[in-house]
Amino acid sequence: MPVNDARTRGILLVGCGKMGDALLRGWIASGRAAAGVTIVDPVATSAAQWRGREGIVLAAGAAELSPKVAPAVIVLAIKPQVMGEVVPAYRRFASGGAVFLSIAAGKTIAYLANLLGPEAAIVRAMPNLPASIGKGATVMCANAHVGEDRRKDCDRLMAAVGEVVWVGDETLMDAVTAVSGSGPAYVFLLAECLAEAGIAAGLPADLAHSLARATVAGSGALLLESTEAPSQLRQSVTSPGGTTAAALSVLMAPGAMTALITRAVAAATVRSRELAR
Repeated sequence: MPVNDARTRGILLVGCGKMGDALLRGWIASGRAAAGVTIVDPVATSAAQWRGREGIVLAAGAAELSPKVAPAVIVLAIKPQVMGEVVPAYRRFASGGAVFLSIAAGKTIAYLANLLGPEAAIVRAMPNLPASIGKGATVMCANAHVGEDRRKDCDRLMAAVGEVVWVGDETLMDAVTAVSGSGPAYVFLLAECLAEAGIAAGLPADLAHSLARATVAGSGALLLESTEAPSQLRQSVTSPGGTTAAALSVLMAPGAMTALITRAVAAATVRSRELAR
């Protein structure tokens, strides 16, 4: 039975995995009414938690959507590897004034246009997981078919979950993906490593994990609120000849932390480009 008959200009969220769910939670937490949202996800367990909540409508696939449905924004929050088989089912919306907002890593605007048609209005975006608590960072770029109204629609959606930056050069998106899209995982790894190091230094495990979590979270909050550069904040914690200086002499040695992160971001950038194929 077709769903969403009455919703004529809402949001179609295709995919409710970790990022789709994070975006939806961010929209709701920011005060955005969710009554205009339809979730399309074939994996029942992914979207089942939203059934009957906030006025959200669920559908298992594009075939369940009524021909009357004409969403303003279609958010493609599915894995890059399944874009080719999933996205063509939504091609019919390209001529109805909808904008396709894709958050799939690596998939270019040209790739999406090949699936949706040359006249499709497409915005490519790379948000990150902190969007679920309204602290995300999203970089977006659009093709020439995205009008000002639809651009504003996309901006409002992503601004509801954090900071938004638009770029005109799509080639920057691979590095963006590597830095901010994947970046939260690097920070979480830092917290893991800090806790493990504390345990190795003799701290009880529960205390080490608690201190690592609070230290990383508090430092991030300070970095966000401060007007000082990260290097200045680092120097403000470092007394000459002190304990922090001793630690930084290891972390900042040639081939250490800076080199490792540079290699990590480079690897993620390469993988982003590979996903475009």
